[in-house]
Amino acid sequence: MAESDFSYVNPAVAEIVVIRHGETAWNAEARIQGHLDVELNEVGRQQAVAVANRLAKERKISAVYSSDLKRALETAQIIATTCAIPEVIKDPDLRERNLGDLQGLVYHEAIMTNPQAAAALKSRRTDQTIPGGGESLDQLYQRCTSSLQKIGNNHRGERVVVVTHGGTIRALFKRSHPRGIGGKILNTSVNIFHLSDGEEWKVKSWGDVSHLNQTDYLQSGFGGDKHSG
Repeated sequence: MAESDFSYVNPAVAEIVVIRHGETAWNAEARIQGHLDVELNEVGRQQAVAVANRLAKERKISAVYSSDLKRALETAQIIATTCAIPEVIKDPDLRERNLGDLQGLVYHEAIMTNPQAAAALKSRRTDQTIPGGGESLDQLYQRCTSSLQKIGNNHRGERVVVVTHGGTIRALFKRSHPRGIGGKILNTSVNIFHLSDGEEWKVKSWGDVSHLNQTDYLQSGFGGDKHSG
C-alpha cells in the first residue's frame, strides 16, 4: 500500500503508526512467546534504532503507546527517545495473544509434543481458546481493537505511535479489512491506520520495512503469521 502523506493531517482523523516490536532471541529460534516476557536481542535493538530514526524524520509524533511486554516496551522507548517523547504509555491490552500451553515451545516441536494446543492455534474458529489459559482470536480482537479505538479517540488530528505484536497487528488489520488477510508482520514493520469519526478505520500503509533495506537487520520475522506469536 502507498506511503501516507505526512504533509497534512485531517483534524477529524487520528493517524496511528502501528509497529511490531524488534526481534528477540525467541523470534530467531521460532519459539512461541505469547505473554512470556522476552527482551530484544541485539538485532532487535538495531531494528528499533532504524525505525526510530525513520520516524524522527517524518511528521511530528504526539505520543508513543506500547504493550507492557519487554520486547515491545524497549522498542517503544527507543522510538520515544529518538523522537523526543518524554514517556511511553503502557497498555496491557496491546499485548500479544495469550497462547497458553504453547508458550515457550518451538512451533514445529509443539505440533508433536502438544497436538491439542497446536490444533487449537490452527483452528479456524475464532472462539477457540488454547489449552493452558490461552485466548481465542475473538478475545484478542476485542481487547486490542478497543484499545486502539480509545487511542484514536484521544488523538484526533494527531500522529501517534503504537508498538505491539504480530498477532495483535493481524487482529487490528481484521478490524479495518474484515475479509482481508494481512500476511506476515515483520519485526519493526510500519503499518499506518487512520481512525476517523464514526469509528471508521482505514489502512494507509502496510508492512513497510524500507527502513531496514540498507541494514543487515531484515529478518524472517517469525511470530508475525497466524500460526505463531
